Amino acid sequence: MPRLIAFNKPFGVLTQFSGGAEGRATLADHIDVKGVYPAGRLDRDSEGLLLLTDDGTLQARIADPKHKLKKTYLIQVERLPDEAALQALAKGVELKDGRTQPALVRRIDPPELWPRIPPVRERKSVPDCWIELTITEGRNRQVRRMTAAVGHPTLRLVRWRIGPVSLAGLAPGAWMELSPTVIWDQLRTSKPASRTRRPARARRGKP
Repeated sequence: MPRLIAFNKPFGVLTQFSGGAEGRATLADHIDVKGVYPAGRLDRDSEGLLLLTDDGTLQARIADPKHKLKKTYLIQVERLPDEAALQALAKGVELKDGRTQPALVRRIDPPELWPRIPPVRERKSVPDCWIELTITEGRNRQVRRMTAAVGHPTLRLVRWRIGPVSLAGLAPGAWMELSPTVIWDQLRTSKPASRTRRPARARRGKP
């Protein structure tokens, strides 16, 4: 049976199993499962949910934006975005590679997340704010470019959810195995999943 793994990627970890420069952590430092590969990417300076599988078809379905699998991000940005900035993100902003598709966005209270290592460099003279953004695209550094386009550079970026799978209960560097039907069921219907199936326990990454 195909395998599907949910991994909470820490800041600084490369989304690959080999080829990291000296001193740079890769997926191999945390996941000791053979034959699985990431479905999509997270930049080195981003954190959060990464799905891996040994099923090539499932990998493509998760990564390809044409299947419109929703991805939700928690984003700490500089300054306090007004309604106009939020509306611009929601309707789509013009980037160098074209206009972004409509998104769901809202301001949120600071989420209860693990401390980032290293910590975010905040400027005392500049306020910050957290927003939640849900998109179905997957362009290179898209979320960071979107917030910058409306005048609010990203300070911290955490992918919290992909389809019905979230980071709830999963510590940084830990992973858990899921049934592939969690994603297949979502891909077969346009209706949001009623709940997220979770395994009995999560596993810590390798020390």
